[in-house]
Amino acid sequence: MKKILKTLSLLVISSAAHSSELDNLIQTSGDIVNQIDTGIALVGAATEFGYQGTGLSSGNLSGTAHISTEQLEAYNSALLGMQNYKPFGDLKAVLEDKAADELDLMDSAVDTFTEAVVEMVQVVEVAEMAEAAATPQEEAEVQEFVSQNQEMLSISQESVDTYNESLDDIETHANNASAYIAVANNEAAVGFFEQGIENANTTAEQTTIFYDANAQWVAMGYNTTRNLSAVYLNGADHIGLDLYIS
Repeated sequence: MKKILKTLSLLVISSAAHSSELDNLIQTSGDIVNQIDTGIALVGAATEFGYQGTGLSSGNLSGTAHISTEQLEAYNSALLGMQNYKPFGDLKAVLEDKAADELDLMDSAVDTFTEAVVEMVQVVEVAEMAEAAATPQEEAEVQEFVSQNQEMLSISQESVDTYNESLDDIETHANNASAYIAVANNEAAVGFFEQGIENANTTAEQTTIFYDANAQWVAMGYNTTRNLSAVYLNGADHIGLDLYIS
């Protein structure tokens, strides 16, 4: 009986959980093991009392070791949930999360770009008036308009810097997002990275994933090794992702 108890207890010994599916299995199986542990103790006591005539229970102790329908359903449900459990993590979800972060940053940069354009919109009016001036009189009207509204029509270096930086940020974050989404949507690329994660005995969530514009790849670093895995985005490897456009 002690051997059975020890075996059952070992079933619920686990390292830190990596997902809600594993958490549920640990919790629900542990609940049932606790009941079985109690049952084993009660059976040991009952057989001792029965053979020796050394004690009586209230007649209600067995219920404390019963496994409830709720516990049974929860455990069986956790077993079904484990079919979707990924012990090495969810690489596709990690890539999609990184892409979502980049898209948020891109949207913020677009807002900044829009504000900068609105601040400089007066240059559009000046350009239209200057281009449409076909006679000396119309040119004089442009000269007068500019002279009277010099301060309003001027553009600050700060506005230009904000405009230029927002364009750079939009391009950078759009490229980052596109790189992560492209890799996430490519089965061969995902499979390649997943094999690297498994070989390194780690999880997708514990890796470092980054897009390198100079190397033209999405690379993955592992916490257990100095090695990198990389998928090229210029068609230079067997994956075949070729995303660069002019």
